[in-house]
Amino acid sequence: MRTKLFFFVILLVTCSGYSQQDAQYTQYMYNTININPAYAGSRGALSIFGLYRTQWVGLDGAPETSSFSVNSPINNSKLGIGASLVNDKIGPTNENNISVDVSYTVQTSADFKLSFGIKGTANIFNLDVNKLNPADQGDPQFQDLNNKFSPNVGAGVYWHSDKAYIGLSVPNFIETNRYDDNDVAIYKDKINYYLIGGYVFNLDKYEYVKFKPAVLAKMVQGAPLQVDLSANFMFYDKFMLGAAYRWSASLSAMVGFQITDGLYLGYGYDRETSNLNNYNSGSHEIFLRYEFFSNKGKMTTPRFF
Repeated sequence: MRTKLFFFVILLVTCSGYSQQDAQYTQYMYNTININPAYAGSRGALSIFGLYRTQWVGLDGAPETSSFSVNSPINNSKLGIGASLVNDKIGPTNENNISVDVSYTVQTSADFKLSFGIKGTANIFNLDVNKLNPADQGDPQFQDLNNKFSPNVGAGVYWHSDKAYIGLSVPNFIETNRYDDNDVAIYKDKINYYLIGGYVFNLDKYEYVKFKPAVLAKMVQGAPLQVDLSANFMFYDKFMLGAAYRWSASLSAMVGFQITDGLYLGYGYDRETSNLNNYNSGSHEIFLRYEFFSNKGKMTTPRFF
């Protein structure tokens, strides 16, 4: 029953020309490079990041996302560079995005910097016809969706300090129709617009406890506005505890550990607040970040973004 329900939803989404959104993340504040190329190099260190997300556990064909990225400033210049690989599986589809990011940063005040970024992406899309309705498996038009390549470009701006940030970005400017039949696209990549922001408050004079509210808004044509609100607490720059709410979609809990000066581990759990909650046991997301500091020490003000 669950399998039939999910593929019925997928069928409605694709056949009606509904727009495809980018992969979503609960811990977006640590994974900003995937949505905003201006983030590249902003942490002032060589940063290696890996994430795995399994969504709607128990529902056959539900989204499953793996992400790996590297970004770093270039010596003492104003340039930053990054590279990432995102694998997104949904039902019979398997999509890989390989991206390269370049940023340029200018000092706007004693505390704030403004970064501009561009992103170039190679998308490789696959459709496993063996998972389709048997009547459609022999359709030669579906066979054409094996290793389908399409390029894309994106851009973003990111204004930030050690305690605050705000960014606006469009990771992909080119809209792609995967398959057209009489001007009807059954799988469409639409333009996604992102607005992200957050601020870190010190709750005691010794800065042992920090509080960071954050927001991510995502807009795409043909889909409801998605707004993620989160509230995170960091204790002694070692332990993070937080909660998040995705508007009309889910509630989340997050926990993180600064294991060493360079190694950080994070975990997030989502529980649906919509009717979809009846058909799955939630979503899990885990990530690991390691950073190499050129000054042989940790950041003056450790950030959890």
